[in-house]
Amino acid sequence: MAFIAPLRGVHFNPQKVGSLDEVVTPPYDVINTGGVEAYRSRNPYNMIRLDIVKSQGGEEAGDVRYEEAAALFRQWLEEKVLIRDPQPGIYLYHTEYSHPSGRRLTRKGFVSLVGLAEFAEGVVKPHEQTFDTVIADRLRLMAACKAQFSQIFSLYSDPQNEVMALLEAQPLEAVGSVTDGDGCVHSLWRVGDGKTIKDVQSWFLDKSLYIADGHHRYTTALAYRRILREAQGCHGELPANSPANHIIMYLCPMEDPGLSVLPTHRLVRWPGVMDAEELLHRFEHYFHCEEISGGTRDALIKEVMARMEELERQSLEKSSSTFGVYHPAQDRCFLLSLKPEALDLLAGRPEVLRELDVVVLSDIIMEKALGLDEHRCEEEALIAYSSNADEALVMAVEECATGKEITPLLFVMNPTRVGQVRDVADQNLIMPHKSTYFYPKIMTGLLFNQLVDGEEIDRIG
Repeated sequence: MAFIAPLRGVHFNPQKVGSLDEVVTPPYDVINTGGVEAYRSRNPYNMIRLDIVKSQGGEEAGDVRYEEAAALFRQWLEEKVLIRDPQPGIYLYHTEYSHPSGRRLTRKGFVSLVGLAEFAEGVVKPHEQTFDTVIADRLRLMAACKAQFSQIFSLYSDPQNEVMALLEAQPLEAVGSVTDGDGCVHSLWRVGDGKTIKDVQSWFLDKSLYIADGHHRYTTALAYRRILREAQGCHGELPANSPANHIIMYLCPMEDPGLSVLPTHRLVRWPGVMDAEELLHRFEHYFHCEEISGGTRDALIKEVMARMEELERQSLEKSSSTFGVYHPAQDRCFLLSLKPEALDLLAGRPEVLRELDVVVLSDIIMEKALGLDEHRCEEEALIAYSSNADEALVMAVEECATGKEITPLLFVMNPTRVGQVRDVADQNLIMPHKSTYFYPKIMTGLLFNQLVDGEEIDRIG
């Protein structure tokens, strides 16, 4: 059962910081090194000063950076740069955005605390692998600051839209609104009605939650709880209403019409020189290959994506297992459709994984056709990822000019379906790296959670 609880949210004070647009950031894991300095220069109160820990000076310098972030967090609270709401509530979070298809959509969710549960309990379900080095960094930041700066993005099933209808029917207190770099408008309102909060809590008591984005942050919170248990001699337990037993989450119904998952395209740096004919020869054992021709490189990519999207619609419940591949050095583009007999190569995989395009790509395209295993790709940085096909195309073309003995190949993907995320998580399985890209991202700094020793979280159940 999922335990939902209201929180006293922390947010920036516009009277102190000016435009909220200048102080929020995307999640830390999608900001590159150059982006860190860009955000720092936007506003002296930008969230990047608290949430990002990127030290160039080794372990000792890293320790100082965590301590500095904690001191700055306390200072901003004392100076009322940051405000903590006096009463707990649940926060409606709407995101208006333009889908790459051109449609204007609104995704509707809410922010609350959620009781931590180990993955083995089946209450909060993951679908992606985590890496210990990332967790170690986030754990040091949480322990120093005693705060959760980034929300976990999770899904739940609510076909009748009961929860959102209940929250939207209540009096709303505006908290803030920001427009991100992609033009997405993120708006937040607080719901403080006690009966409504109790009704929402009761509704979730027999439900499961599915992590869409934030696996490392959730695992970090579990690790922080274990540390406190050991330090306090709790014999494996903390009080159920302890702040350390909870994490801040953005929760969105998986049936919401504004929920979007974008594909994550792959730029593969194949080591060596390979022309398009050899590439086709490698693929012909596994795929039907059709060349897309008669246009500029941009037009070729758009055409192959349109063909893939149409085949995906026709396949209804299952993935169409189609891919686009662009050879920038020879300006040739192909549509790949998996041969039914090639599925035998995935016989050792559970059925829900065999239906994933990302598994077909990793097991058949990468390992069988190109001879590149996951370990080598990771060690030699042979794959770059992008959810934007235009940006991926630019990267592919630029790779041709590096002079290195590589053959850049751009693989264009269809998005993973939300139902596939649910099915994989329900079977306690894990998808390959970068299988999903839920868009837009939740903004860091719009609302976060302070862990205050001695406080009691208002939970039922």
